[in-house]
Amino acid sequence: QVQLVESGGGLVQAEGSLRLSCAASGRTFSSDAMGWFRQAPGKEREFVAAISRRGSMIDYVDSVKGRFTISRDNAKNTEYLQMNSLKPEDTAVYYCAAAETTTLLKRGSVRYWGQGTQVTVSS
Repeated sequence: QVQLVESGGGLVQAEGSLRLSCAASGRTFSSDAMGWFRQAPGKEREFVAAISRRGSMIDYVDSVKGRFTISRDNAKNTEYLQMNSLKPEDTAVYYCAAAETTTLLKRGSVRYWGQGTQVTVSS
């Protein structure tokens, strides 16, 4: 059974940084494009970032470009989301996701979801 387990969330002040990790098990990690979504209270889940199987293609939602960096280490079955210059509007539950391609992931056609990790940015 495939498991995606996020970690690294927490409470941080505005302009601070956090690094989220997503550890995968139960499947060949390099078989999937990986990414991150987030869901703020009262809002729909939204795409944040995606990375292709070998890391050659990366995409971000416009609101995080220049502040967030997605990466993956296939040897460690782990993906990361480095979040810098955090803003209160980044507050949300962040979900790790796996999909066949980055295009499908961005559309929400996700094979597997993590359980989510809370990120709270105070002003």
